[in-house]
Amino acid sequence: MSAAVNPLSNPKGGKKLCELCHKPAYLQCTKCRVTYYCDTAHQEADWLSIHNRVCQMLRPVRTPAPFHTLQADRDHHRAEIRKAQEKLISMSEEEARRWLFEGRCQEALPAARFCLRIAMETHGPNAVQLVPAYLLLAEANVGLGSLSLAEEYLSQAEWTVLKTPDCSGALRQQLHRNMGSLHNTTGNLDAALQHYANHVYYASEEYGLDSIITCGGYFLMASVFQKQNKIDIVKSLHKKVADSWHGHLSKLMEKRMKFSVHQTLSEVQRCEGDRTLTDLLEEQEKMNTSSAPNSTHCDFNSAHLLHCLAMLWSLAGSWTKALQFGRRALVEVQRVKDHELTAPIQQLLTWIETLPNTLTHTPAITH
Repeated sequence: MSAAVNPLSNPKGGKKLCELCHKPAYLQCTKCRVTYYCDTAHQEADWLSIHNRVCQMLRPVRTPAPFHTLQADRDHHRAEIRKAQEKLISMSEEEARRWLFEGRCQEALPAARFCLRIAMETHGPNAVQLVPAYLLLAEANVGLGSLSLAEEYLSQAEWTVLKTPDCSGALRQQLHRNMGSLHNTTGNLDAALQHYANHVYYASEEYGLDSIITCGGYFLMASVFQKQNKIDIVKSLHKKVADSWHGHLSKLMEKRMKFSVHQTLSEVQRCEGDRTLTDLLEEQEKMNTSSAPNSTHCDFNSAHLLHCLAMLWSLAGSWTKALQFGRRALVEVQRVKDHELTAPIQQLLTWIETLPNTLTHTPAITH
């Protein structure tokens, strides 16, 4: 997978630098032959984070353009390279985001750095297209406790957005989400709430009030109110988040079950949904233990979240998990007499159980 490189043998002006730390490289990836590392630890970290997905795409992007006599050939080559660069940006952004939703901030860093580097090569050093990469790097560093570095990346992102008057709401909501998370981590809760509110504002303008992207802001606001011990507000926001996810997943499952339209979730959506709904379920179960026995309200809330997770894993093709959550949801909802959620849960379980090889074949979720 790697070959030794002697820095002294490089041609003049042709230094080979490590992909991760930019120190002199001593190893070369033997698959793409255009990526270099200072040691095996950095090569392994990069391979795990992003390189395994982009390795074969890098050779044409990082190899000098061949000489073409005709202008049409030169234009075609530039267009093909640009298309490849845009795909690399998209793939690395998605991969970094997936790592972050899984809580693996260290693994997200190489993918986020790669995203920034390719975006710079494609769009230039001051383009607004660099903002998503800055935000990914900021989020990873917040998670790792490197708050000064996170602040630097956020400052760069904020400055780029400010000098771009026509910047999209999609980008603005991401910026405010990340700035809110930094303030939340440092304990500046009022500033965190202000940024989360702006995140919700721009997200609702861009995607709608009931979007799962918008409800992500409500979930983050709830984390601040929880620190302020405003439990009633936390419960209200958690309910809104659960309702948004339930509505979104129900629509996808209806198309899948009734019309055989194969609806899927992206890896990032699956990770975010799993983390959000699991956190909500854990909070609900804590409340259940402190509530009065036979509380039908608590039983319904648990069933609601378990039904969400059953639908989530059904859409991901993980039938064993879907059945586990679905059966738990049915147990909880049956404690609530004549509740309208009983039928959808039973229908989902019946549908899963009638699928061929449901119990013997559970597709793996690839990273």
